[in-house]
Amino acid sequence: MASITFLGATGTVTGSKYLLQHANSRVLIDCGLFQGLKELRLRNWTDLKSVAQELDAILLTHAHIDHTGYLPRMVRQGFNKPVFCTEATRDLLEIMLLDSAHLQEEDAKYANKKGFSKHKPALPLYGIEDAQKAIALLQGIPYEQEFEAVPGIRTIFRDAGHILGSAFIRAEWQEETEKRSVLFSGDLGRPDRPILKNPALVKDADYLLIESTYGNRLHPEGDPKSEIKRIILETAQRGGVIVIPSFAVGRTQELLYRLRELEDENAIPVLPVYVDSPMAIKATKVYEKYPQIYDREATSLSRKGVDVMQTTKTIFTPEVEASKRINEQNEPCIIISASGMLTGGRILHHLIRRLPQKKNSIVFVGYQAEGTRGRALQEGKNEIKIHGMQIRSAARIETISDFSAHADYREILNWLGNFETAPRRTFIVHGEPEASENLALEIKKGLDWETHIPQYLEEIQL
Repeated sequence: MASITFLGATGTVTGSKYLLQHANSRVLIDCGLFQGLKELRLRNWTDLKSVAQELDAILLTHAHIDHTGYLPRMVRQGFNKPVFCTEATRDLLEIMLLDSAHLQEEDAKYANKKGFSKHKPALPLYGIEDAQKAIALLQGIPYEQEFEAVPGIRTIFRDAGHILGSAFIRAEWQEETEKRSVLFSGDLGRPDRPILKNPALVKDADYLLIESTYGNRLHPEGDPKSEIKRIILETAQRGGVIVIPSFAVGRTQELLYRLRELEDENAIPVLPVYVDSPMAIKATKVYEKYPQIYDREATSLSRKGVDVMQTTKTIFTPEVEASKRINEQNEPCIIISASGMLTGGRILHHLIRRLPQKKNSIVFVGYQAEGTRGRALQEGKNEIKIHGMQIRSAARIETISDFSAHADYREILNWLGNFETAPRRTFIVHGEPEASENLALEIKKGLDWETHIPQYLEEIQL
């Protein structure tokens, strides 16, 4: 009999880890980092040596750090088996895991320098060497190609439409006289988004793990371009700077695509657009490598020679000195920088400089988890703590939730409606409690499926 143990993404949108056990095989689906509240971040330090050393393989749904960022830590604890993912996810992780390790080391170094950590000395969760070892384990598999991840478990990746390379993972095995299957949604994308194809339709699975990030919310109707257009026009009129904390992978590329469209339509002035994230810059190059998995419109433009992710004045600033020079810019401009939830990275330095000024705008285009600086600003906090300093918040705080790459509960229900038979059981994961509970109610009301919201470390027999 098979079982799943929920090692993360229960009651939170971070730390995705699901241990699938069947016969003598042990597979971990996703290997994410906990982010946000301190009590969650402390879980990253939990000893998982026994899990790491007994695993036969790891499968990754996509490259975002809340689904992959624990991988170097797992390697540090003794894991050395294959890590399967799509080809684009592999290429993105060659960038992202090194970046994550660098941030871990730099944050520890900075904390020790400034003395604001309670730990003496502050230590990184993992380092560059751990990330390099993790990258060496990655094996890229094309979409729709069935393979045996471990003996007895057949696996296939299907396009999830969330970010480049994102996938649903279907695992199937023989259970006595019949086959059993489980589908891991990872992060479910949205239909009709730029660059990426719509999420692949799935017709059946015995068991389903479905994310619930937006399980209690609906994205606003309309085009997010109109909102970003309004913000740019209003901020430029005030002589201000638009600062956009953005996930380096997925959101940054969509923003560049949308800004290029607005410029082509003469809807906004041509402003300098600084992409101030080494990882976002490298990730954009990976996106440009895979036009064959774009949607129809982006593919058509690309074939015509259009650089779909370049505005008139896109300025990439990979070097630290180039990043610092952005602070000298007092004319209207757009700064896109990571991290998307303000948990670290160069965006914090831009906030120190721009957040106290009323003329500027801070624009959130992605989900802000509980306990993050981004959530605090969205909730109207007058100041936030950055690098041990209290920074006053006077800038205009804007949120464009329609930029989200996560399906809302109506879009989730529409996608689930393509199942020809109901799963035996649907597990609702990757959501804060209110979101997961509401999605459970909506699924019961709309589809009459049996659902369960797992608890942290709960083990379920399948």
